[in-house]
Amino acid sequence: MDAVQKIEQVKHLPIKFGEVARYVIVPGDPNRVPVIAESLENVTNQGQNREFNAYKGTHKGIEVSVVSTGIGCPSTAIAVEELSHIGAEVFIRIGTSGSVDKSAKKGDIFIATAAVRDDGTSKQYIPIEFPAIASHNVVSNLIKASKNLNIDSKVGICQSKDSFFGETEPDRMPVAPYLDFKWKSWQEGGVGASEMEAATLFTLSQIKRIEAGAILAIETSDKDTIKKMTEIVLESITYMERERNVS
Repeated sequence: MDAVQKIEQVKHLPIKFGEVARYVIVPGDPNRVPVIAESLENVTNQGQNREFNAYKGTHKGIEVSVVSTGIGCPSTAIAVEELSHIGAEVFIRIGTSGSVDKSAKKGDIFIATAAVRDDGTSKQYIPIEFPAIASHNVVSNLIKASKNLNIDSKVGICQSKDSFFGETEPDRMPVAPYLDFKWKSWQEGGVGASEMEAATLFTLSQIKRIEAGAILAIETSDKDTIKKMTEIVLESITYMERERNVS
């Protein structure tokens, strides 16, 4: 099948062709979907299947979908594959992360420009030498929105891992020395945040010729921070849609 061909049937999502917007906000947590959707107008709850919870609404007349991916890169790949098949073209992850950068503080907002491919899923698509880079258009408009809204944000590289406890409790793992070596390497390399989805999201966006970005909250998932990130994302979508209409 051609990479850009659309199909009408999906196996996992609760929506089908014609029911998804061009712009899709993709949190990991299904319970975060209605929180994000509160910032939209004309909201429709489209249902949930497994970890995939779907809402759709509008922002300043622009259709926006909110669909959860679940935790980790394997389910993220399923969501991106199926959403892109039925018409989604721009993906923006709103999520939480740990801190790799020692100077980062709890509650900091982090815009990812790229991701360390420390996951297994993206390796099933393309060799590890291929970089996981966020779309310049998405990143630049997230940064622009953050500045215009006077919401502070950091910008940099995140790391995507497969094991939550491998990060939070590495010392009890049989491969503890290896995990410690890699963590210090990410710190020395200037990685800012650690999460579990962006590497596959960015890799697939490059392969499938779609656009993707991610905005993360460091070590918090409180509603106020999620709302701030949602505000940034929706503002960035208005910029992207305006630019698209001009071109």
